[in-house]
Amino acid sequence: MSSRELAKSLIDHVPESKLLYVVAYLQGVVVPDETPNAETVAAMQEVNEMIRTGTGQHFRGSAAELFAMLDAEDEKDA
Repeated sequence: MSSRELAKSLIDHVPESKLLYVVAYLQGVVVPDETPNAETVAAMQEVNEMIRTGTGQHFRGSAAELFAMLDAEDEKDA
């Protein structure tokens, strides 16, 4: 019997009053796949290259100013 099969069979023997603890534990050990997709990998490589070469645009200001700048760029490109 595999570990998975054993775990499934043991679930049936857990009292209902303690099943919530088992569910919480299982939710904690289930880790989603956090492998970045190709677009994210490309963006991270681009940033690493910008850091390495000292290129790119550096912004100093508030978040509101950043979004205003991005909105202005979008309007210019439209």
